[in-house]
Amino acid sequence: MLNWQVGSVNITCVVEMLFSLPHDPEGFFLRDATPEALKASPWLYPHFVNEDGSLNVSVHALLVEAPGLRLVVDTCIGNDKPRHLVGGNPLATSFLQHLADAGWSRDSVDAVVCTHLHVDHVGWNTMLVDGKWVPTFPKARYLIGKREFDHWSNEGDEEQQAIMGDSVRPIFDAGLAELVEMDHRVSPEVRLTPTPGHTPGHVSVVIESEGQSAVITGDIAHHPCQMAHPDWATSLDSDTQAATATRAKVFAEWADQPILVIGTHYAAPTAGHVKRDGAAFRFEV
Repeated sequence: MLNWQVGSVNITCVVEMLFSLPHDPEGFFLRDATPEALKASPWLYPHFVNEDGSLNVSVHALLVEAPGLRLVVDTCIGNDKPRHLVGGNPLATSFLQHLADAGWSRDSVDAVVCTHLHVDHVGWNTMLVDGKWVPTFPKARYLIGKREFDHWSNEGDEEQQAIMGDSVRPIFDAGLAELVEMDHRVSPEVRLTPTPGHTPGHVSVVIESEGQSAVITGDIAHHPCQMAHPDWATSLDSDTQAATATRAKVFAEWADQPILVIGTHYAAPTAGHVKRDGAAFRFEV
């Protein structure tokens, strides 16, 4: 498992699934990222783009261990939940075993943060037990952005409402959810920062300890190629203009700084540093 140390904070990546997405001009994912266009950014190969131009994508959770805090950031897709993203079939992964292999029991988790409430960020909030969705982490506080929750409580298609029904509302029913502002501080070392656009209440997670810094992106950018092209968007963005503006803003803030950037969907090595590259940026790993 990939692991990083940021001052007194340890971060571990637990992968649920990996896949490669071929370019699809009619698809939902980065239609502008044609094989030809990607060749202009050779730094993307071989980690993030394959020779045929397909994009490597990871779905993973990030385990953040800070003094007095065990925090899970984003909980992937989850088992037993039919989702269009994975062909409509329920997953049956070994995610919880991977969590245990990392030394984390379900009862040891103090808090969960969902950067936003899309399908691949809330799935393991709950698990199916005796036909009922129950919190996967029974002793955790689930920190849910108030703006994000309010939006998806009233918006979204049938599947998004199913996601709310099996992966979000059960944690409220169990009394474990806490609605927080987009700049909420989780601990002295960990705080949320607003990065709206992909969704209205989207946040990223900032880690600061002993003079070192890292950020967990969430879905500001689904793939490192968006550093070279901040204007490349997916059809999943709630507000394309706002998402583009957020990307351009944060990449400029992170560029050439000693900030470890950990991509929520970036394939291994997953983390690196943003560097200025002409009028845009590149990811140095």
